[in-house]
Amino acid sequence: MDSVTSLILEHPMVRLAILLLGATLLYYICKIYIVKMIQVLTRGISSTWKELFLNTKLLSLLSSIVPVTLIYTGSNVIDDLHPRLSIGIERICLVLLVVISIRAINVTLSKFNDIYNTFDSAKNRPIKGLIQIINILVYSMAIILIFAAILDKSPWFFLSGFGAMTAVLLLVFRDTILSFVAGIQLTTNNLIRMGDWIEMPQFNADGDVVDIALHTVKVQNWDKTITVIPAHKFLENSFKNWRGMQESGGRRIKRSLYFDMSTIRFLSPEEIEKFSHFALLKEYIERKSEELRKHNETVAPHMVVNSRRMTNIGTFRVYLQNYLKQHPMINQNMSLMVRQLAPGSDGLPLEIYAFVSDVRWVIYEQAQSDIFDHVIAISSEFGLRIHQNPTGFDMREAWSAAQKSL
Repeated sequence: MDSVTSLILEHPMVRLAILLLGATLLYYICKIYIVKMIQVLTRGISSTWKELFLNTKLLSLLSSIVPVTLIYTGSNVIDDLHPRLSIGIERICLVLLVVISIRAINVTLSKFNDIYNTFDSAKNRPIKGLIQIINILVYSMAIILIFAAILDKSPWFFLSGFGAMTAVLLLVFRDTILSFVAGIQLTTNNLIRMGDWIEMPQFNADGDVVDIALHTVKVQNWDKTITVIPAHKFLENSFKNWRGMQESGGRRIKRSLYFDMSTIRFLSPEEIEKFSHFALLKEYIERKSEELRKHNETVAPHMVVNSRRMTNIGTFRVYLQNYLKQHPMINQNMSLMVRQLAPGSDGLPLEIYAFVSDVRWVIYEQAQSDIFDHVIAISSEFGLRIHQNPTGFDMREAWSAAQKSL
């Protein structure tokens, strides 16, 4: 019986099977005890960081290192019977150890990035690009170690040849190097953060930054499409970041209405009396009337050209200014004015320049629309007509009037 057993054990495949069986049992034992050991060691750590150490993939990979190491060190049991098989197993184990280690590092870095993104500082200083650079370096080193293990060469043998390949590597990894440098400048100088609204017309990008990686910056446009921009393009091209507006507490209104200049005139006494009852103009009418009365007393009263008089467009401008000053949606701590621009063929532009206190897009548009609804509707009270190009309706009205006059 002993001779039969010894004969069986002398077979290299039997020894290998026993070694693999032992390594499998050791894998499950290690997995159980590693989990328990990590649970004890991380008892005082917050649950967020505990997830990093108790990650299922990471535990599985760490548990795999021990049995692979056992097979590597135990491969000499078949060396005397089958040297080539022993050498093959050793090299395979070395490759597996490198692959397992690289995968463990990759999983750890990925989980670390996920945890880091839960902190507020991640919006200002994303580390995804840095982690991708580390992954590239780790994978490059892993490839060297794998070739060294397979060919039974020292890693320095392969590293020594990198000097001659520098020019080729710079050419191959040109975009990676440029993007890495750009990523450092973008994050260090705080040019782009996650969630920033940016505009980059060269790439049809207009929306929120949803991802900052090593090579690319992803922008989700307002139509929900995704624009992917190489990171180094942000240093080569200009772009607009709306973060300043969002943090300032005000979103600008800068819009003009064009008034027919033939409707601009002086106010009659009756109109002045009417406007004196407007709550937003009462104080202005009283003050301006007194000012004009004192001035006009110093000139020849029978010469109208020498006197000063109120105009409908000037009074309307003051009305709009006071209207904006009491509007609940306008930020009173920021620039606010109603001004005339240079007149042109479309009439006299009257521009409203103010800031809505709520920077949210929908609220801003609603506030802006409400303001201009009122401006357009109230302008006729001042005898002003808003300019617009003739429409088909205007043509029909003119034709009808011409027909009646004939």
